[in-house]
Amino acid sequence: AKPYAFLDDAPLEERRTQAVVSRRWLDPETAADIGKLDPEAIERVRDEAWPEVRTADELHDALVTIGYVTEAEMVTNRHAVNGWLGLAEKLAVAGRATRLTLASGRLWIALERLPEFRAVFPESPLEPALQLPLHLTNESVEAEQALVELVRSRLEGLGPVTAGRLCEELALPAAPVDQALLTLESEGFVMRGQFTEAACRDLFEEWCERRLLARINRYTVKRLRKEIEPVSSADFMRFLLDWQGVLPEERGEGADYLKIIIEQLAGFEAPASAWESDILPARLNDYAPDWLDTLCLSGRSLWARLTPSSGKSQRRSGPVKNTPIALFGRRQFAYWQRLVAGQVASGDTLSSNAESVADHLREHGASFADELQTAAGGLRTQLEQALAELVGAGRVTSDSFSGLRLLLTPSNRRQPLSGGRRRGRTGSLSLEDTGRWTLLNKAQPAESDAESKPGWFGSAFSEDTVTEIATDLLSRYGVVFRTLLERESRLLPPWRDLLRVYRRMEARGELRGGRFVNGFTGEQYALPEAVTSLREVRKQAKNGVALAVSGADPLNLVGIITPGKKVPALASNRILYRDGEPIATKLGDDVAFLVSLSESEQWDARNKLLKTSLAPRLRVYLGQR
Repeated sequence: AKPYAFLDDAPLEERRTQAVVSRRWLDPETAADIGKLDPEAIERVRDEAWPEVRTADELHDALVTIGYVTEAEMVTNRHAVNGWLGLAEKLAVAGRATRLTLASGRLWIALERLPEFRAVFPESPLEPALQLPLHLTNESVEAEQALVELVRSRLEGLGPVTAGRLCEELALPAAPVDQALLTLESEGFVMRGQFTEAACRDLFEEWCERRLLARINRYTVKRLRKEIEPVSSADFMRFLLDWQGVLPEERGEGADYLKIIIEQLAGFEAPASAWESDILPARLNDYAPDWLDTLCLSGRSLWARLTPSSGKSQRRSGPVKNTPIALFGRRQFAYWQRLVAGQVASGDTLSSNAESVADHLREHGASFADELQTAAGGLRTQLEQALAELVGAGRVTSDSFSGLRLLLTPSNRRQPLSGGRRRGRTGSLSLEDTGRWTLLNKAQPAESDAESKPGWFGSAFSEDTVTEIATDLLSRYGVVFRTLLERESRLLPPWRDLLRVYRRMEARGELRGGRFVNGFTGEQYALPEAVTSLREVRKQAKNGVALAVSGADPLNLVGIITPGKKVPALASNRILYRDGEPIATKLGDDVAFLVSLSESEQWDARNKLLKTSLAPRLRVYLGQR
């Protein structure tokens, strides 16, 4: 059948669209990106596509199907020890096949394909000369179309091949062969790219029939998935502790390393107070708040509330320590913000002061505190309250993380406006230290109106946005599957949209699909380096070292990945892991042991569940003496 010769009565455009969407990676735009195809899979498909001939009749069918066979292929054939030459001679005697002599050599062709060869090679001699049947004598075909059909047939039996090989076999210049291939590409019959190892290494172009390319990819994926031995949930937690740099030997230091952490955790919402009390110190040695301020002030990172507030009690309320706040790299925030474009919390009402500040920011752009106070009028405390409302509603951010610290600092811990002194520790922050304040644009036009690739059928997000979010999740966890994302933002694109991206990335060889973690259903995908790390973790002996993380940490996966009751994602809660298994939890002031421990082990566990000391600058706004 010709391409898209379907039996149903759906419109041609609809049938072709459905065919492309069903195997997205096979569209012309992405076929060239397919890489790391298994050489054994390519050879296997070439063997399957090349005819297997035992009789003269089967050879005749092969010549009709694949267009022609060269003299060299007749003599040394992959499916016949003694070649096909003897069978071909029988066909020639019977008048069913002949040799076409070209400058490059001789081709064996079937009688039924002779009109096409005569259209392309009208002067080339035949041996023996054949008498065409009446129904073929009256058949007229243009040379260009005849060449398209000959190339089509030949590609059905070869697998990946260069245009140069076809030119050499047919003794034709490059132009007509290239035009034939382009015609077949426009039909969706053939795809071009770099499929073999030689083509990837030497950067030359190959062509492959679409059906054969899909089979090669399927065999490649199947082989790669067989190589993977899934790990237990405990080993997976050991991997995650290492992957996210929480293990003591994996922690870094400095603003540059902090930037890497922020980009890995981009879009993950945690209680505002948890970032500097638990999450960042767990991944950095001797964490200093100046590092985060440096990144924010330089524009390389920023903070914001991503999820819209409920709006039920938003009026005149500011951020509290449990307000969900996320950190981002500057580039990452652009597409994470698209997830909330146009979403405004129902019933989200602000005080008149907050509305005045928002109006000024909307009209004048980023502004310093003194500019806002001049525009809005009133006292400094009223401006602080207005900014607090806007932060709590997810409407503004500031150049420095100090802006959030100031708003989270209890009033009795701040420096008095009169300049006097208070008992106990007070902070040195003031509104003037927070830098500029910026309105977050959450009323952007819908993405269908934006200059980006349109989304898939039924998707509310563009393809570009979903791809970037899917990539960030891979960076965060190394391995991604549906259950693992349970603690992620409720604004994430649907899993079905993420799956489309991961399947296409797998086809391009950018990640691996398979079963990586036991006990979880559905598709799982992993970065190649994550697969290597998983293998290493599985081989490593357990060392019995216990490590505590906050309930607000992304690694609070109790009841999700590991067995047990879920631990609320609060900064005051703690989980103690030993060899990837949770052995104790601290909910508020209550400590619970999840496994049998000796008295000395219990005492050690209690100590590890206690929070470590913080830098003096952090103790003030986090409420510690």
